[in-house]
Parts: sequence; C-alpha cells; structure tokens
Amino acid sequence: MSGWTGGSRPFMGAIAGGINMARSLRPVVVLAARPVVVLAALLLLLAAETGSARAATKVVVGPGDSIQAAVDAARPGDTILVKGRHRENVAITTDGITLRGLGAVLAPAATPTQNACFESTAPDVIGICVLGQVDFNTGEVIHEVRDVTVSGFTIHGFTFGIGALGTRDATFKRNVTTGNSEYGITAFSSTGTRMLFNRASDSGEAGFYIGDSPDANATLIGNDSSGSLFGILIRSALHGNVTANSIHGNCTGVGVLADLPGPAGQFHLTGNSIRDNTRACAPSEELPFPLSGAGVALWGAGGVKIDGNKITGNVPSADTDFSGGVVVASGLGDPATAPAGNRVQGNRILHNAPDVFWDGTGSGNSFRGNACRTSTPAGLCHRH
Repeated sequence: MSGWTGGSRPFMGAIAGGINMARSLRPVVVLAARPVVVLAALLLLLAAETGSARAATKVVVGPGDSIQAAVDAARPGDTILVKGRHRENVAITTDGITLRGLGAVLAPAATPTQNACFESTAPDVIGICVLGQVDFNTGEVIHEVRDVTVSGFTIHGFTFGIGALGTRDATFKRNVTTGNSEYGITAFSSTGTRMLFNRASDSGEAGFYIGDSPDANATLIGNDSSGSLFGILIRSALHGNVTANSIHGNCTGVGVLADLPGPAGQFHLTGNSIRDNTRACAPSEELPFPLSGAGVALWGAGGVKIDGNKITGNVPSADTDFSGGVVVASGLGDPATAPAGNRVQGNRILHNAPDVFWDGTGSGNSFRGNACRTSTPAGLCHRH
C-alpha cells in the first residue's frame, strides 16, 4: 500500500513552461524647482493617472467565438460571459478575472488549444486551468494568480474539468463536471480555494481534490460528488472546511491521505451527507489495492474533526482493503504516519460495514457521542 503515487503528476504533465510575467515601467517625470512648474507637473501626472485608469469591463463570448482570446485580452476586474457550446481548453493566468458561463458547455477540441497549460507533447488536457507562475522542475510557486472566479460551466471529456495550480482565493461555483478522466475540480499548491455548489460525476480518480497545499485553507460547501474513486480527496494538504456536501456512489466518499508525500489533516467535516459509497474500484497503476464501501477514510491524517454528518450505507460491493462508515488508519508511507488527534463526534453513522473502523494506531483519536452500532474494535460506538 505504500506505492500509491496519485497526486499532481498529471497536472504537472499537462502544463508546460509556466508563464512569462511581463512588467512595464512608467517613464520618470522630473519636476522643476519653481512651485508653478511643480504644480503643473503634478496636475499633468494626475491627469495621466486618471486617464490610464480603466473601468472593469464585461465581454460576451458566443458560440464560434474564442474564450481563450477573450481571456488573453482581459485585465484584472474584467468579467467574461460565455454562452453556448465551445470546443476548446482555456488557461487563465491573470489576477481578478471572472469567467461566467451562461448555459455554457465546454468539451475538448479535436486539436487542443496551445496555451500556458497545454503543450502538444503532453497527453493531458484541462478544460479550464488557472495557473500561477511555477517552477516545474521544483514545484515552487514563484507568483500566485489571485482572485479568479469560474462559474456556470458544464465541462466534460477532459483529463481535468477544472484545475488550479499556484492560486490564491480562487472560486469555482455552480459548475458541472462529468466524465473527465482524472479529476472534476482540483487545486494543487494553492491557498484559499473555494469550491461551492458544484456537481462532479464520473471522474476517473476524484470529483473534488485538494492536494500539495500545506496552507490550503480550502472551503468546499454544497457540492455533489458521485461515480468516482474518491468523492472528495484531500492529499498532503492542511486546513479547511468540508460542509453540507452530498457524496454518494463513489468507492470512497471522502479520503484524507498523508505520506504522499506530506502531512494531511486539520480539516473540519460537518453537515455532510456521505451515503451509499458502494462502488468497487479494482487495483490500478494509481491505486495498487482495491477500494469499496468507505464513507470517510483518514489515512495518517491528523487533527480532523468529523461532526454532525450523516454517514450511512457505505458497504463494499467487492473485495477491499478498507471499508466502514468512518475509517481511521495509518498512512500509506514507509514508514507510515499514524493518525493523531482526530475527533469523530456527534454523527449519525449507521448501516455501514462496519460503522466505525480504527486500526488501533496513533494517539488522541476520539470516538464519542455517535449514533452507531458496529465497530472494529468493538465498543467504539458506546463511548460518551
């Protein structure tokens, strides 16, 4: 189980070179000594500043128009409204852009668009990509792209539906991603990501994914995730909230994975419906062991709070290495990180197999006040 390498590899492979950040310099104004001349120069400078100020604009992109061309022409604060069906892949590298779909559908083109997130030698194509300036040799984020919003799109048939790398305070809301071969909506090496009221289905690995983010501070609210290996995956990421999501029909509802390569945890899961994650996923190159019937699985995670959730009907439909309404176990590394300081409290955890599973490793893990009936080891459902 230590060989699982799922992570940002596909994203890194999909993006070539990063972004060349160009900066222009304003000419220097030399002021004369006499007060009248100084005042005149100041007034001229003020007029120049006022004239150069640019109000935020809205641009409409209709069927047959290029979304990428509109994005490339946009400046911080601009809104791009997209209507109709489009076959292209889009990269956003400018702060403060709002890309809003109005019944917009995005699917791959026969020949993908060459942009900051795609090169012709890479097999992976991202539907909508938000990319900061990144050193792809080291993974270091040199410059974050900030305050980008993507909403209102239906995206299908890509490697990732929506992907973010090196972003701060990106918002993805009310999108639908379906049938993307790796991930629905994902963010790597990012801070303050918000995934709000989206729907992701039939992703090869994860509907929603936060990875490689030691200061994630991510917020996932009101999303619906189904038909994937993981409904929500949190890997090598710390800090965030997962609230009021509906997670069903996956092999594992929510997975929090440490050791691949770093720590994971300090997330708060509350008010979610995590039900009927009975799908079976066979071993693969990405996951060398079978999974089925897990509601929430914490592998080597620390400081996760799980309270006020309804976790029901998570029963395996095939052989699996892990199952249960809530699973708490050591990480997948070598050596493995033990789970620590996780609190499972005040949930309705019923009709799972078992309701609660703990492999006995780690310290400070508590199971109290849950409505549940079966546990391994016995007695975890009777702690108050």
